[in-house]
Amino acid sequence: MEVIDLFAGCGGLSLGFARAGFSVTRAVEIDPVIAGTYEKNHPGTRMLVAGIEEIDQTDTFSRGEADVIIGGPPCQGFSMAGARIREGFMGDERNYLFRHYFNVVRRVKPALFVMENVKGIMTMERGEIFREILRLFSDPEQLEGEAYHTYHRVVQAAAFGIPQKRERVILLGVLGRAVDMDRLWLETEEEVKEEDPDFFSPVTVRDAIGNLPLPTADGEVPNPRPQTPYQRALASGGAVLCNHTQTRHSPLAVKRMHQVGRGENFTVLHETITSVHSGSYGRLRWDELAATITTRFDTPAGGRFIHPDYDRTLTPREAARIQSFPDSFVFTGSRTSICRQIGNAVPPKIAYFLARLARRILEEQEAKA
Repeated sequence: MEVIDLFAGCGGLSLGFARAGFSVTRAVEIDPVIAGTYEKNHPGTRMLVAGIEEIDQTDTFSRGEADVIIGGPPCQGFSMAGARIREGFMGDERNYLFRHYFNVVRRVKPALFVMENVKGIMTMERGEIFREILRLFSDPEQLEGEAYHTYHRVVQAAAFGIPQKRERVILLGVLGRAVDMDRLWLETEEEVKEEDPDFFSPVTVRDAIGNLPLPTADGEVPNPRPQTPYQRALASGGAVLCNHTQTRHSPLAVKRMHQVGRGENFTVLHETITSVHSGSYGRLRWDELAATITTRFDTPAGGRFIHPDYDRTLTPREAARIQSFPDSFVFTGSRTSICRQIGNAVPPKIAYFLARLARRILEEQEAKA
């Protein structure tokens, strides 16, 4: 079964679908540096380095070339001018990212699409935007006579055996017959658990990064022996791991971090810290979940990203572990770009579950055809 990945980023969603046996034939990513990471880790996929609007305005994709379309338009693309959303939503240039995603789905008409986005999209403009998205995909007039049955669910990363407090909304669209999504979801959970009894087990920060050695200047470290089921699941067969470099913090930042204990944050500092994040200068605890990995995990003021033991923030490899990326995955580009890639990615473990769910849906639909 073939997949197109729109808004591919470094490829977290693609990774999960490829692991589940799908063939990710083409991917779209506008940032050439991020596309470079994708290509390095997905050599069998044709990468289109272009904006989604450019893709939409050409004959890049054709009807029936993919069974599944995956990807999530960035939430910044959703906005509206007033409450009359139905008349203005698709015509408003501020919503171009979603509009072009929708147009590609309409052109290809995959049997299934999967959208991932921040939980906040459900409450933007009092929920009007999300309701309009559901309406558009369910409207035969907008989709040349054949609409999608839509299903959405808020998922928590921790429920998938991922050691962080991360919530996202997943929207699935199924062409043709309606499905019993609750039943299929539960059956997929049982199927995955039968193959991997530890898949959904709770995972702590220690379980994820406790075996990593000290960072190095070039980020390469000897491949450590896995000590937990989570580490074994992500382990690489290579001699070294990459991307294990620490940020060079200022003396003032190091002094501040030194004063913060596990589970504490800027509130224990005897000074005023200017930050938009309530968890600024927060230190992780070994036996708890990490905070949501964001694009600023290398910045003490960006949230609770200080290592449990050391006066530094997480390395890219540690953040990638917490995001459930395998150790064999190599991130390329500047430190800023790598942080963006990891923070914006869909955790591959969630992607793998969604891929298994997608396979189950498609096989049931085919059996009923």
